[in-house]
Amino acid sequence: MFETLSDRLGGVLKNLRNRGRLTQQDVAEVLAEVRTALLEADVNVTVVRDVVERIRSQAVGATSSTALNPGQQIIKIVNDELVSMLGGQTLKIMYASQPPTVVLMAGLQGSGKTTSAAKLASWFKSQGRQPMLVGADLQRPAAVEQLRVLGAQLNIPVFSAPGDPVKTARLGLAEAKSLGRDVLIVDTAGRLAIDEEMMQQVKDISKAVKPNYTFLVVDAMTGQDAVAVAQAFDATLSIDGVVLTKLDGDARGGAALSVKHVLGKPIAFAATGEKLDAFEQFHPDRMASRILGMGDMLTLIEQAEKVFEKDKAEEVAAKMLEGEFTLSDFLDQLQQLKKMGSLQGIMGMMPGVPKEMKNAQIPDDQLMRTEAIIFSMTAQERANPDLINGSRRTRISKGSGTTVADVNRLVKQFTEMKKMMKQMGGKSARGGKSGKSAKGPKGSTMPDELAAALSSRLGPR
Repeated sequence: MFETLSDRLGGVLKNLRNRGRLTQQDVAEVLAEVRTALLEADVNVTVVRDVVERIRSQAVGATSSTALNPGQQIIKIVNDELVSMLGGQTLKIMYASQPPTVVLMAGLQGSGKTTSAAKLASWFKSQGRQPMLVGADLQRPAAVEQLRVLGAQLNIPVFSAPGDPVKTARLGLAEAKSLGRDVLIVDTAGRLAIDEEMMQQVKDISKAVKPNYTFLVVDAMTGQDAVAVAQAFDATLSIDGVVLTKLDGDARGGAALSVKHVLGKPIAFAATGEKLDAFEQFHPDRMASRILGMGDMLTLIEQAEKVFEKDKAEEVAAKMLEGEFTLSDFLDQLQQLKKMGSLQGIMGMMPGVPKEMKNAQIPDDQLMRTEAIIFSMTAQERANPDLINGSRRTRISKGSGTTVADVNRLVKQFTEMKKMMKQMGGKSARGGKSGKSAKGPKGSTMPDELAAALSSRLGPR
């Protein structure tokens, strides 16, 4: 996501990082590049004009700070403006004092509304809540059935009744109260385009269930059309936030960067893939960091915490740093890592990863080959790869359906990784109390606030 904007801004800001002095011409060139980058990302023209002017006014005094050099200050200004464009603060969900907390989902047909309703229910469940879904989209054939299938996969109850959508929503609310469900998510009907009948129906449903939150589901790939749709729905429903779908397929990001400024309403959640767990709260600061190539370690940690057992992860990390990491450990971590999503997505959240690596396509069959090779090894070979001589490599390759060259490559890469991790462990032991910022790829430093955040997340609990 945001590849177009990230590439343009990354290029122009890279040249500023170590500049001790900026001329007016330098600033003018930066502003021109930022303007072009935002327009190419399909950001609303009015938004672009306002943002560029705010950056200009702040850049005028960029030489007055002693904490950062002028180039770093410009980068900080651009980062702060991106955070503001994306919404500023993460929307904090407040639950109703008298359950259930009612969430109304609205949007056009094809925006991913029904799937998003199920994903949102799954998110609430992960927060320790007991959600229920209501299928009030009686307009589209099989919409209720789709919701029932998704609900069954998530073990979340789904209520619906044929006939009148407004009555269905009202009955669903009564059912949620009787069952003691503390979150109710109502899926409503959409159309291919905005029309009076659809708007009146969703307005009537809203009056019937009195939602605590009304979320508009918008397809991020529709660009500026998404903003126009949001304005029309907000005029009828007074929406509380936007759920952006297909954000992983939107290389430009114009909708995400325009909706808050134009609508005044935040992006609440974002769907970043087809799987039901590819759905997360939208964090403007983290997204801005990703766009500028600074990674998103906090989201990466949160995803890791979902799939890695803390005690086991700490044990493996210690073994890696002590040089005792085995191929069995590697296989276990690889299988856990796959649960976090695509490796391409994971690398996109890591600071300092080169663009070529972020954009590299890592096919699933490559991971399957790695697993097959390790599975074909004996326990002794996994514990001590030095045992793997020529005849053993031939046996392993035949057993895994790969080539000897594949086996050689894996063993070599694992040996080099193990050696590197042991060296890192030695450096950490010698210089861990120096108080300096953590070193990232190619000598880059980790910001103090990020290091503090990581420490608070990974430290003793």
